[in-house]
Amino acid sequence: MSDDDAPRFDFPGAFDLSGEVAVVTGGSRGIGRAIAHGLASAGAAVAPVSRTESDVEEVTAELGEYGAETCVATADVADEADVLDCFDTVAAELGRPSVVVNNAGVNPEAALGTPDRVDTDGFDKVNNVNLRGAYACAHAAADHLEATGGSLVNVASVGGLVGLPRQHPYVASKHGLVGLTKSLALDWAPDVRANCLAPGYVATDLTEDLTGNEELAASIRERTPLDRFADPAEVAGPAVFLASPAASYLTGATISVDGGWTAR
Repeated sequence: MSDDDAPRFDFPGAFDLSGEVAVVTGGSRGIGRAIAHGLASAGAAVAPVSRTESDVEEVTAELGEYGAETCVATADVADEADVLDCFDTVAAELGRPSVVVNNAGVNPEAALGTPDRVDTDGFDKVNNVNLRGAYACAHAAADHLEATGGSLVNVASVGGLVGLPRQHPYVASKHGLVGLTKSLALDWAPDVRANCLAPGYVATDLTEDLTGNEELAASIRERTPLDRFADPAEVAGPAVFLASPAASYLTGATISVDGGWTAR
């Protein structure tokens, strides 16, 4: 693209996602739910994917309040056949996905601890969702994204950029997701963009054990320059940006949404 061909943005129109079809895995709660809301409010048709149909139906009802087209699509991202069926459903009901947000992730208690405590089964369970599941979605979405000139957004973590004690499977999966994003960006350029978000500690149902433990929560806030946990909507904003034409020159990038955690 020459300088003369470069986009000329009409802000805030550069953030308009009208006509886009978005898939958000892990879209029924927490960060994924907030991202689904953000994309719908920007004009996209959105499929908030989760394993549980009733949870998906609840979110699609919420997204309808923006006037957004939605559909009920379920998948366990650790099951490749499930993922392929999910993308077929979205394509049939909403059209080819042009935005894919890989947000589904786990970090169960059984996978937390020192290496002598966490066995390889715990390691595999985390990586099958967080990393292998994200790749399964990228694989299933590839033809759609290439046909639409779309955008992939992987939701990693500060644990994809730095080490975190007692979270070895999780940290390995999120570091892998950052690396996968870079490789996808190289293979898909110039037609498809692939970028990554690295959130810090976000107040969701998955972090209730942290926010409910005042001593532990205080130590996290002390380590975070902005001195608080994030609201899920504060991760949704950067996700909408990465999906939009405003980020048209970003690919292979990882944006830290961590209140300054990795600035130290």
